[in-house]
Amino acid sequence: MTAEIAGNVVGTTESDGRIRCPWSAGSQLYRDYHDLEWGKPLHGDDTMFERMCLEAFQSGLAWITILRKRPAFRTAFAGFAIDRVAAFGADDVARLLADPGIVRNRAKIDAAIANARVAAALDIGLDELIWSFAPAPRPRPRAVTDVPATTPESVALAKELKRRGFRFVGPTTAYALMQATGMVDDHLADCWVP
Repeated sequence: MTAEIAGNVVGTTESDGRIRCPWSAGSQLYRDYHDLEWGKPLHGDDTMFERMCLEAFQSGLAWITILRKRPAFRTAFAGFAIDRVAAFGADDVARLLADPGIVRNRAKIDAAIANARVAAALDIGLDELIWSFAPAPRPRPRAVTDVPATTPESVALAKELKRRGFRFVGPTTAYALMQATGMVDDHLADCWVP
């Protein structure tokens, strides 16, 4: 059951009686990701690198595709350890392009490896760099239509990442990264997740 306010979709009441953001309905995988991970503050260079890569791989695809393939991504990309991915060579690219468990897009694979090399060479940690663009806390959105695709902070983050040599992290992907890592709280106001 979905409630509406003036035509704007707000939270969805699930079978367990909890109200969740409507995008989490439809699969247990989405629901678990919504309840346990999305919007929770996340730290660590390798962990942040993983989320950055997965958000880039998601471009043009449904997020459920990435969630289903996440275990295979973790295996294929050495647990997203920045130093290990930065050392990937031509044989690794060939291996990744042949791996049906992941998204086999050469431009995204090349970007993930290049981004690991940039992250490894940063003068500060990737976690510190990304979190330096966190906006001030704001009230939760009341409806899905109140959730932006980009913000001034995500535009600035994308610009800085590009300046440093990162690829496949435009303003929309940067904002999705901010949402996923808890830099912003875009759970709807009536969502049960604290």
